Amino acid sequence: MDEEIRGSTTVVELLRRYPGGEAAQLMSALSWACAHCGGAFHEPLTMAAKRHACDPRAVLEAFRALDEPGGPDKELVARAATRISET
Repeated sequence: MDEEIRGSTTVVELLRRYPGGEAAQLMSALSWACAHCGGAFHEPLTMAAKRHACDPRAVLEAFRALDEPGGPDKELVARAATRISET
């Protein structure tokens, strides 16, 4: 893709960027309902990560890996899906 995925990239932009469903599949693997709910459709990626208690950096890396051959590996997806607690 021409433009790098940033923390400010919205959920809807990701869905449009990957019309084959890759972003929606990754959101599903992260247990995010964003791809299917209207409430967070225009939410930036890092905000969605925080709302789902995920590490924003790991989530960003996972979505950026969609542009790599083979997409994000299982370890990266697992890291992005891990819920963190803020203390």
